[in-house]
Amino acid sequence: MAARGNVSLASVAGSGPGGRIVKRDIEGYLAARAGTGAAPGGTRPGPPEPSVTPGTEIPHSNVRRTIARRLAESKFQAPHFYVTVEIAMDDAVSLREQLIRAEGVKISFNDLVVKACGRALTSFPTVNASWAEDRIVTHAGVHVGVAVAIPDGLITPVVRDANVKSVVEISREIKELAGRARDRKLKPEEFTGSTFTTSNLGMFDVTEFTAIINPPESCILAVGAVRKVPVVVDDQVTVGHRMNVTLSSDHRVVDGALAAQFLAEVRRLLENPVSLLL
Repeated sequence: MAARGNVSLASVAGSGPGGRIVKRDIEGYLAARAGTGAAPGGTRPGPPEPSVTPGTEIPHSNVRRTIARRLAESKFQAPHFYVTVEIAMDDAVSLREQLIRAEGVKISFNDLVVKACGRALTSFPTVNASWAEDRIVTHAGVHVGVAVAIPDGLITPVVRDANVKSVVEISREIKELAGRARDRKLKPEEFTGSTFTTSNLGMFDVTEFTAIINPPESCILAVGAVRKVPVVVDDQVTVGHRMNVTLSSDHRVVDGALAAQFLAEVRRLLENPVSLLL
């Protein structure tokens, strides 16, 4: 999932007073571009579902059984609540392009999100925590799971110590772990022990969704697509890159104000992404 460059306003015909560009002009221009066959934000449609014959029954795999049990336990035992924020990704788009040119590594927006979450979790230890019968357990390490689709469900390879690794290190590690996850070659210690999880459907042009917490964690961040939308800057309509993220939290551990503060820190880091390089 990628967002490539800004739309030149010189290409947009203004229909407002004196030829001024207004919101409907931007929306019409973006709709026309979408009609050329390029998916919004430079994304490509995902692969179709593996061949399944309608009317047949699909036996449960061990992986699917485990996923179903764990997610059902999470959904019905942990009282979920959801907080969504919109993040201005214009500077992140520019930084990503610079890193790709400078490092020769195809940095994804999710790599930046994982790094931002790792940094933010160090300031919010209760978000980086688990519920136990008689206590809340805060974790010393910041280990971010990254949801990866495999043929019979999801698996979450873990980026350990995501708070101290560089964006480039995180990018390389995620690609390597995701590749081995799809080949079913992960070691158990590579997909267990996460303290927080991210789930990204932006590559499928999903703008917003909610995710079920990966037990025994307290939170999971659902990440939508980076999209070009009309925005108002200094009372003028222009094109901006925006991304929605939704935090699912276990209300036994994380209260609404804490979830909002954590998301504000993630947003601050992504809107000032140079800080992620320090």
